[in-house]
Amino acid sequence: MASHGQQQREQEDSEGQLAAGTCEIVTLDRDSSQPRRTIARQTARCACKKGQIAGTTRARPACVDARIIKTKQWCEMLPCLEGEGCDLLINRSGWTCTQPGGRIKTTT
Repeated sequence: MASHGQQQREQEDSEGQLAAGTCEIVTLDRDSSQPRRTIARQTARCACKKGQIAGTTRARPACVDARIIKTKQWCEMLPCLEGEGCDLLINRSGWTCTQPGGRIKTTT
């Protein structure tokens, strides 16, 4: 299995450009100052192919079909981890991932 650094080098060409259809996390900040709540902010860089846009698949940045973003059908991009359930927020501003134990992660 390739290391994270090795995978990242394979995604970039010699000039630091990402390969078409790939993404990388640029920054990740976590705030756990509130009890029972962690707020995570992530910035990603993607080089998506025509008809794709930056999104989330299996809790990682990914290039997804642009139609999913335009129609706000977030769960169609499979944003949750394997075994988690995905539900749209009522106003479609994001989604929730529910773990089997009942813990809920909300993304907006």
